[in-house]
Amino acid sequence: MVQVKEFRIVMPMSLEEYRVAQTFMVLKMQQQSTNEAEGVEVLENKGFEDDVYGKGQYTSKLYRLQSKAPSWLTTLAPKDALIMQEESWNAYPRCKTGCPYFAKLSVTIETIHLEDNGKSENVHGLNKEQLAARQVEFVDITMPTTDYWSYAVGNGNFDFSAFKSEKTGRGPLLEGWQENCNPVMTAYKLVTIKAPYWGFGGKLEQALLAGERALFVESHRNCFGWIDEWYGMTVEQLSELEEQGDCLLNQKSSKPLLLTDTEDHESKFTDNSKTHLQQGVKT
Repeated sequence: MVQVKEFRIVMPMSLEEYRVAQTFMVLKMQQQSTNEAEGVEVLENKGFEDDVYGKGQYTSKLYRLQSKAPSWLTTLAPKDALIMQEESWNAYPRCKTGCPYFAKLSVTIETIHLEDNGKSENVHGLNKEQLAARQVEFVDITMPTTDYWSYAVGNGNFDFSAFKSEKTGRGPLLEGWQENCNPVMTAYKLVTIKAPYWGFGGKLEQALLAGERALFVESHRNCFGWIDEWYGMTVEQLSELEEQGDCLLNQKSSKPLLLTDTEDHESKFTDNSKTHLQQGVKT
């Protein structure tokens, strides 16, 4: 079976601001969820270039998720299947993420970011058959998820109906805010799930879709809720923090980072760098 669903997530920020917000959010959420037993381990982080996406950044990560998986999935899946490897090709504003789970089960997420309010159609260039199979859901970041996955992923306490950014003056986000806010942009996330298992493939697809949705909601709520922490930072500053954050993550998981150039990474990761990261990314 194959499930295809497009999530459209409208955000009250510009494309360039979202690029900074997303990098900051990923780094902070990874820091919060990683310890010696579970969380994120960065295997590889390097530049790439191809004919489809052009130039961008390739990352390979391991996610250890045993305690966060529902009990019925831990019963069905092999133990090591809950250690998921994620490959990502980020050529912003286009991105692709692949997550093979176990056997023939896989999840692919293709994202296109546009400066609009979610009204563009077929931004992924699907054919007639794909369009017929595709479902579309508009995600409102003011509405947190309340299912099992919101517990597993995390659920911040932001009330955007009363929220106001001190640095930008943005907010609160009231009913119909997507039609009136400026700046505005949308993340169009096309999720394709392949679960070729007779009898429970449909249930598995729905569970994984619910998990992806919960992650999309929480991560994008954090992007806006943390705006006063990242606003004013540059992409270059975030790249430096991301590099330092990769080292901290692998220290927590007691695993080395796979270096992708000839520089001595350890010499760059000084005590002052650790302090800078801790100040820039509050945990």
